[in-house]
Amino acid sequence: MNRKNIDIIILTQAYSAESVPTSGKTELDLGCGKGTFSCALARLHPDRLIMASDVMIGRLRKLKKKAERENLANLAILRSESRFLAGILLPDSSIDRIHILCPDPWPKDKHESKRLICSEFIGSLSRILKTGGTFHFSTDDSRYFNSVCGEMEKSGLFHKDNSLIEDIAEIETDFEKNWKREGRIVQHSAWGKL
Repeated sequence: MNRKNIDIIILTQAYSAESVPTSGKTELDLGCGKGTFSCALARLHPDRLIMASDVMIGRLRKLKKKAERENLANLAILRSESRFLAGILLPDSSIDRIHILCPDPWPKDKHESKRLICSEFIGSLSRILKTGGTFHFSTDDSRYFNSVCGEMEKSGLFHKDNSLIEDIAEIETDFEKNWKREGRIVQHSAWGKL
């Protein structure tokens, strides 16, 4: 049987591959939306690489314009689905702090399996975080918050320590600002990788 070479076709208009820096501090805003939090983090910590990731290209285009206007040279913008980025693309022990802020809580019982934070995803977070790295989570959905806290504790991979996010306590996402105006409470928590 004659075998024919098969090409891999990348279904994007452009392709580039870059390695994640392994020296210096690196933070990842996973599901960054329009990037308000990412930009504030980049301004607060100009010595760190801030990676802002989202799957929605329109949001990322807005973030790109904002970052260029503000000349945020330490901001890298990534288009990727969160599970794929954390589970496959990022190298082991490459990130100092991960932020997942106000994700879709999928509040209905029948939708619970669609939630991002589950035991498998927590394993991916542990893989990409450096030892002593931080996972920061927030939501306005108290049921989801309690579920994530329980999953993090069960994993045995992290210890809860909210002091790990004291330096960014004043930074809010657009969702958080809107929800606070509506009188909703947004809970934050942080865990250090063991």
